[in-house]
Amino acid sequence: MTGTKSSFQSVHIVGGGLAGSEAAWQAANAGVNVVLHEMRPDRMTEAHRTDGLAELVCSNSFRSDDAANNAVGLLHAEMRRLGSLIMRAADANQVPAGGALAVDRDGFSAAVSKALHDHPMIELRRGEIAGLPPADWGNVIVATGPLTSAPLADAIRELTDESALAFFDAIAPIVHRDSIDMSAAWFQSRYDKIGPGGTGADYVNCPMTKEQYDGFVDALIVGEKTDFKEWEANTPYFDGCLPIEVMAERGRETLRHGPMKPVGLTNPHDPTVKAYAIVQLRQDNKLGTLYNMVGFQTKLKYGAQQRIFRTIPGLENAEFARLGGLHRNTFLNSPKLLDAQLRLRAAPRLRFAGQMTGCEGYVESASIGLIAGLYAAAEMRGRSLPPPPSTTALGSLLGHITGGHLETIDNGPRSFQPMNINFGLFPPLANPPTRNPDGTRLRGNEKTIARRRAISARALSDIDRWIADHLRVAAAA
Repeated sequence: MTGTKSSFQSVHIVGGGLAGSEAAWQAANAGVNVVLHEMRPDRMTEAHRTDGLAELVCSNSFRSDDAANNAVGLLHAEMRRLGSLIMRAADANQVPAGGALAVDRDGFSAAVSKALHDHPMIELRRGEIAGLPPADWGNVIVATGPLTSAPLADAIRELTDESALAFFDAIAPIVHRDSIDMSAAWFQSRYDKIGPGGTGADYVNCPMTKEQYDGFVDALIVGEKTDFKEWEANTPYFDGCLPIEVMAERGRETLRHGPMKPVGLTNPHDPTVKAYAIVQLRQDNKLGTLYNMVGFQTKLKYGAQQRIFRTIPGLENAEFARLGGLHRNTFLNSPKLLDAQLRLRAAPRLRFAGQMTGCEGYVESASIGLIAGLYAAAEMRGRSLPPPPSTTALGSLLGHITGGHLETIDNGPRSFQPMNINFGLFPPLANPPTRNPDGTRLRGNEKTIARRRAISARALSDIDRWIADHLRVAAAA
């Protein structure tokens, strides 16, 4: 939408990533004017390639879509109930990925961009906010993500008198599908699992013998890596995007028990021989012309990547649409700096959302943008919005960010660290299931499955009640 809105009468959202886009959508749909600020293309980042809103820069996967058994799948379901733009765009642009929800990254970004551009309550302004937002912006959401520009990051650091924590985030390579040798590789999902838009044969699988795997691990360890600057030397990695060579350095078997595990797969070219390790590639665009190397985030230099990855059976002649990379991210010590509604204690007109708050993952980032948008809209309308119940995925993640982590461990200080949504963040069940529907006692893994399903059912019931009690009433008013 074009035009100029009053700064005082609008929610200003800084950053057009997943969190900022979702926050803008939620606030605008609540009847509040929104000004969405995005610095690209005037100023690009180390990881972005386009000026599109909600551009995906790492994986194209939103991970599991199983709402009954997986915490991130449950978060998907809650966000859909809340009218999430990010989930709507993901569902409309999904590509086969077994039990995961993966998207065509260009189509996804285009869908989000169009929806926001067409919304009558949203104005998009291009240009960097170099420093703290102007004082006459009374209701601001900072959703600049882990690649916040230096002037804004420095201003926030000065305002809070707190050094922002930092971590490294790595990106996986993308391969042209027609350069993969399918006489060595084959299509199959692990355990033939059929996911959203999938067939049960959604991944390209490249098998390795023990000798090939050992040589591959050796090459990863000695391969030439990106050099760190002096100020980056002690920066940790985000565990969700750990470089493959770092995993290899942690132990020779780490990879084959992680992204290269060979379970649930059978090589149709030679069914009698079990692979020692398997590299999987997942469809990256709707045309099916690009595939990304699953779990292969890397800081190897480009030459080393091409040389080492072409030793993988089936990828000897691989052509890369994008090679892996590494960028430095920042996030806040949110339990200390933010209040329960994600407002900066030192300057309550500033609210934060997305990865900058210390949540890990696309879906988690968007979900915190969602609740930040709802909070900002309620504040603009002079209303109070209680947090989602802690029994929900959204509420449990919000609780972790705003105060759920341990301040000390073993009588010593413990730093706040980013986290994916997981069932460990949920409060325990008052009466966990002990028996199957037929009356037999649950045993072993059955207990875990039943407990997760009960947590998920409770969460969906509670999020529906929260929506009915607070959002539908507010919308009607």
